[in-house]
Amino acid sequence: MPYFAETHNLGQLIRNSCAHWDEKPAVLNPEKGLYEPISYREYWEKVKSYAAALQSLGLKRGDKINIFSDNAIEWNITDWAAQCLGIVTVPIYPTLPPDQAQFIVENAGTKLIICGSDDLINKVADTGVKTIRLKGVEGSLASIAATATISDEAINEEIDKNNATDLATIIYTSGTTGVPKGVMLSHDNFLSVVQAVQATIPLSNTDIFMSFLPLSHVYERLCGHFLPFGLGATIAPVQNLASIGNDMLKVRPTVMCAVPRFLDAMRSKILDGVTKAPPIRQKLFHAALAQGTAKFVGKSAPLSSVLDKIVGDKIRQKMGGRFRFFVSGGAALPSHVAEFFGAFNILVLQGFGLTETSGGTSFNLPTRNNYKTLGEIILGQEWKIEPDGEICIRGRTVMMGYYNLPEDTAAAIDKDGWFRTGDIGQFEGVSIRITDRKKDLLVLGNGKNIAPQPIENLIKESEYISEVCLIGDGMDCVCGLIIPDFDHLKNFATKQGINFSTDEDLINSEPIKALIKAEVAKVNKKLADFEKVKRHVLINARFSVETGELTPSMKVKRRVVKERFADEIQSMVKG
Repeated sequence: MPYFAETHNLGQLIRNSCAHWDEKPAVLNPEKGLYEPISYREYWEKVKSYAAALQSLGLKRGDKINIFSDNAIEWNITDWAAQCLGIVTVPIYPTLPPDQAQFIVENAGTKLIICGSDDLINKVADTGVKTIRLKGVEGSLASIAATATISDEAINEEIDKNNATDLATIIYTSGTTGVPKGVMLSHDNFLSVVQAVQATIPLSNTDIFMSFLPLSHVYERLCGHFLPFGLGATIAPVQNLASIGNDMLKVRPTVMCAVPRFLDAMRSKILDGVTKAPPIRQKLFHAALAQGTAKFVGKSAPLSSVLDKIVGDKIRQKMGGRFRFFVSGGAALPSHVAEFFGAFNILVLQGFGLTETSGGTSFNLPTRNNYKTLGEIILGQEWKIEPDGEICIRGRTVMMGYYNLPEDTAAAIDKDGWFRTGDIGQFEGVSIRITDRKKDLLVLGNGKNIAPQPIENLIKESEYISEVCLIGDGMDCVCGLIIPDFDHLKNFATKQGINFSTDEDLINSEPIKALIKAEVAKVNKKLADFEKVKRHVLINARFSVETGELTPSMKVKRRVVKERFADEIQSMVKG
């Protein structure tokens, strides 16, 4: 990029990109489903007006603001405006309950909370911090920005005051245990990933990024916000989660950041659609899937090309017809999901990143997609594996530290700059594979250590199982709490003539119990004896952020699950 050498902070990135790409579409506005283009030049004018609006509200360099809203173009613009002015953005997931949202506001010491709705304002009303709507009403930030102005000279002066090492954002991460901690990320933290990705992955200004993951999370903030602007690419936000299929047809994206849960749900939707097709089309689909999977994993598949033209092309056309690849992150990608999409020549490139490492540390490449690993380390980083298997990372991506938590920071980053990820892993050539979380290891009563996540992922490959949480600390064997996929169970029960009225009836049905037991038994055949899940219970529940079992990035909080389902666990202890 001819202008990138002059980019030392995020304000310079957006200013330089908008000047360089000018009339090229920066964003496709999904309002009313029209997807009208907003050029880079127009986008820059909006950033300037929002910067003026923030200044008019009395905000100064170093102040902190919360953005507490669902995704919106105005969310992105507000963030860019803050970065230009040296204001620190502190996002809050809109799904968080009031007590957690209030904790973030109070802990960060923010001056203004910008909310996406009145309901969200009510969640933080008790903090006493000034709130304002993001858009949609008189007095909102958007309405103030509509008439606010700032000169080019004034905003350029503010932008150029920012240092690469200045604090850009604080992102609170609850992890799977403990009180939320504010991860401090600098301008250079993000720029280091943007630069490394540009130099490594074949992305360019011709790409169209479809955006739907929450901007409150570092993953989408980096890959669906900062990165596309660094490339000169175009961002197309979805209208809503329910409209993704139609939006893909309208926008015809080339790249999409996703999480494994979304990809697996997409896979299930395709498979469900096949069950409603005529028998001949079902046979063609499953033949194409079998041949395509064989080819994808390197086996002989003489009919794959012919079947792909009949079946695979139709699937790709439903995604807009020019899709290049998904980037999968946020959690481990199950192999069967990667292989399903790979069977139809739809690449899923697994990557890895933590909030503490600015959201990007390793990626698979289209030409070297070792999908069972997290890919290759990006430029500007060092990795090492400790004797106990823990992965440690050093480089420009590593956070500044945890906000107001010097002891936690010292525990996470040693004196030589190595960040302890808490992940257990190993190298496979130049690629890295994570086997489990260090703190998630189960220690059986006999002293055997079990890595639960790989086993959980195998069990979740069953179409009848939505979620599983393994426990076993101090116990004589591995036990599992299993949440069924009730939609698939109901279809199975209907076909088998099993009578039921409620979900509770289903999980208490002997044929259903036998079905799930058989699914677990399939996995047990692949495991060492001490790893086998020898007891399990079906639970009529849904894990969620709101009820506390999931982090906002959809990781299971094992501690919370154990507390909530203590009775069910006790029943397995008794055998």
